[in-house]
Amino acid sequence: MPEYRFVAEGFEDAVRKFEEQKPEAEVKTQFVIPEKDFNTAGKGSSELKNLLKRLGVDSVVLRRIAVASYEAEINVAAHSKGGIMYSTVYDDLIHVRFEDEGPGIANIEQAMTPGYSTADDLVRELGFGAGLGLPNIKKNSDAMRLVSAAGSCTKLEFLIYFAKIS
Repeated sequence: MPEYRFVAEGFEDAVRKFEEQKPEAEVKTQFVIPEKDFNTAGKGSSELKNLLKRLGVDSVVLRRIAVASYEAEINVAAHSKGGIMYSTVYDDLIHVRFEDEGPGIANIEQAMTPGYSTADDLVRELGFGAGLGLPNIKKNSDAMRLVSAAGSCTKLEFLIYFAKIS
């Protein structure tokens, strides 16, 4: 299945280490995202932000996490048949994963282009669908992986570290 990967400059070793030696999680959460339910879309991201705020995550990092998770959550609500947001908090980073129930992304490279959107009229009428969701997730993440194809589910995950990697 087609895959898009991004790792921010300077995070290559940290991401490789994370993928090879999954550390023990501090906190895990899960949130269901219903299809086209914009009354609850964003609630999971908000709850995650509040949790991380209570855990003392820096406000600049907190904003990046909130933006990336909100964009992904809205994408699931707007473009899929629903899905789930999973977040795992570790000592030094957060791993957030979204899995939806289809219909998939026909061209991932095109979907990563700022301004490209497949949003329907309902989504656009509600003020979403500007084609900036995936680019904003990439911009706010230290690492991102997107796996999808037309007619299948989509899996998106990203990592954000709580401190700069030197």
